Amino acid sequence: MVVKLTQCQQMAESSSHRRHSLVDDPIPATLIRMTGPMIVGMFMLFSFNLVDTVFISMMGTEPLSAISFTFPVTFMILSLAIGLGIGTSAVVAKYLGSCEHEKAKQASTVTNYTSILLALVLSLIAWMFMDEIFLLMGADEDLLPLIRDYMGIWLPASALLVGMTTASSVLRACGDTRTPSLVMAASGLINALLDPILIFGLGPVPAMGMQGAAIATLISWIVGFSYLFYYLIVKLELIYKGIPSLKVFISSSREMLRIGIPASGANMLTPVAAGVMTAIAAGYGESTVAAFGVGSRIESIASLLVLALSSTLPPFMSQNLGAGRLDRIAESYRMTLRFILLWQLLIYGVLALTAGMIATIFTEDENVAAGIRMFIWILPLGYGLQGVIILTNSAFNALHKPMVALYLSIARFFVFYVPLAWAGSELFGLWGFYGGALLGNVLMAVLSWRSFQKAIADYPR
Repeated sequence: MVVKLTQCQQMAESSSHRRHSLVDDPIPATLIRMTGPMIVGMFMLFSFNLVDTVFISMMGTEPLSAISFTFPVTFMILSLAIGLGIGTSAVVAKYLGSCEHEKAKQASTVTNYTSILLALVLSLIAWMFMDEIFLLMGADEDLLPLIRDYMGIWLPASALLVGMTTASSVLRACGDTRTPSLVMAASGLINALLDPILIFGLGPVPAMGMQGAAIATLISWIVGFSYLFYYLIVKLELIYKGIPSLKVFISSSREMLRIGIPASGANMLTPVAAGVMTAIAAGYGESTVAAFGVGSRIESIASLLVLALSSTLPPFMSQNLGAGRLDRIAESYRMTLRFILLWQLLIYGVLALTAGMIATIFTEDENVAAGIRMFIWILPLGYGLQGVIILTNSAFNALHKPMVALYLSIARFFVFYVPLAWAGSELFGLWGFYGGALLGNVLMAVLSWRSFQKAIADYPR
């Protein structure tokens, strides 16, 4: 699929076309067309950690606990990528919706350079304070060598992942979700093929354990990053080949960063909260940490459709915002929420029925398996409500109201989710820990829905 910034120009020249297809085509068909490929892309994006976890779990409980402690940090970097991607797609899509092509290209260029730079800075800070971070999260000192083996490679390589994510956002802003999804799928396949070879060794390739898992991920990211930037810079010319002037850089970055930085901050609250939750889980022992880490990765896959929609809604809504179609924004929000509540209820039923089988895939330790089953029986019951929260935040970013999304994220994690999980843990033990987190999602979903209804009713016409 070839999508160029000249598409809007060509449409404007034709008297029979006055708007981009995202503001004309039927809402269900448009969202399905955009979300379908995103499901594949998101699955492969989150499969990196899940595949690593599956193979590392074969090494024993200690390596599984070590990889579980890395999840909040790896997700923080991913959150930066997702947040900057949200800013990119919101700004570029709005420019495309109003046919401001040069500004769209400038924003596409600046966001990719900026995102890679920010990722390098963040990963350097995390690398310098690696031991302190994981000790603060509750990791035992004997796990630190295993954590260093993995994160010592993963952190420097993460700038490639951030670059891939924001580059993909440029294409999604133009309505092309197929190309980035195929690239991410190819990268995920490379990672899955290399993981067992580099972790356990094969022929002349020595067994590298945790380092092997990180190297497999690095290689897959190099391939995906190289192709996406070749595609954007050389083939489609959606990004300037050179470095923009300081004036262009400043002017183009302002609006993107106005959305991207709060969106990144909101997304980064997820791993911060996960770190606190992991620390609470650590109070119940190593087996609970391992189970919680597995459950967190299962959550990423179980919420796949929510995450895919959270990436397709911003460009759809932002193009309609640029075209002044608030009616289509409100209708798309209602449709996606109704669907996601029913879908996630179905997912919960499947997970609850197969909880025992899922646990045996990851471990032979009965204590860890029991913890995984408990996680699956409780927390996924609220994934539909969690979807309401995530999609509402995406909608606010699409409406260029990133601070509202940030405030809602702060309320979600530090007023409802984590405090109620902690209170439940203190009062009722591990069952209360998971039950309190579930209650937090229920209350926050109601607040999110009411906030969007008020915002869309008050939005200037």
